[in-house]
Amino acid sequence: MTSSSGAGDGAGPGAAVARLTGRPVTGERRLSAALTEVGLDGGRVVMAKRGDGDGAVRAEAAGLRWLAEAGAVRVPAVHGADGRWLVIDLVPRGRPSAAAATRFGRDLAALHAAGAPAFGAPPPGGPVEAFIGRAPMRNVPGTDWPRWYAEHRVLPYLRRAVDDGTVRPAEAAVVERVCERLPELAGPAEPPARLHGDLWNGNVLWGADGEVHLIDPAAHGGHRETDLAMLHLFGCPHLERILDGYQEAAPLAGGWADRIGLHQLFPLLVHAVLFGRGYAEQALAVARSALRR
Repeated sequence: MTSSSGAGDGAGPGAAVARLTGRPVTGERRLSAALTEVGLDGGRVVMAKRGDGDGAVRAEAAGLRWLAEAGAVRVPAVHGADGRWLVIDLVPRGRPSAAAATRFGRDLAALHAAGAPAFGAPPPGGPVEAFIGRAPMRNVPGTDWPRWYAEHRVLPYLRRAVDDGTVRPAEAAVVERVCERLPELAGPAEPPARLHGDLWNGNVLWGADGEVHLIDPAAHGGHRETDLAMLHLFGCPHLERILDGYQEAAPLAGGWADRIGLHQLFPLLVHAVLFGRGYAEQALAVARSALRR
């Protein structure tokens, strides 16, 4: 970690951390264009993350605080945020373990049970115009999950994918039929859960303390099966143990595994818009599978 006086031009990560924490900065190590480890006087190391705009920083900071308030899953503490920078705890990395996975499953169930005011409800202080990764995500409250999920998650990205030529208009009809049938396909009604919202493997950190920590939330009120479907989308170490812990704490409704594809439609269409045709084909495949049920 290179030394730093914390002064600079006021625009860099070290200067931002000093300003937001009120602590002298002793060094910094750039990890990427957006992430920098910053050492503070006294030996503590924090992570400075440069956001893409005020909305992105506000959404992530509010999401981390909302998840932390549940007292369930472990998330980095927020030490400061402004229109450009977010300063959070650095999570020292460890190795995945089956025991940590089981505990994480139970903790995730407790997070979901903490609830939300409505489907689509943003965290307190979080913007309506939020993000999932770098993609826009509107947090507009609704009372009926199938209707809300179709209107505010699936269909906006389906339209973008069609406009971009990633999904052909005739193919879009398959996804639209799934949206029409969501009331019968979605399973038993569930209360709004407090979701991480972007729970893919890259946002699951196995800490040196032997516990799972979650980063980069797209937090909102949603259906609890959505977080579990995201864990399935790109795989996760000890996933079966995570599910065992979850089911032990809060059993899922019958047939939940058959509904994983429904909950993956949104992230797959987001990826189709961002990364192209391969993800569009995956979205169409899960839509066709849902219609065969």
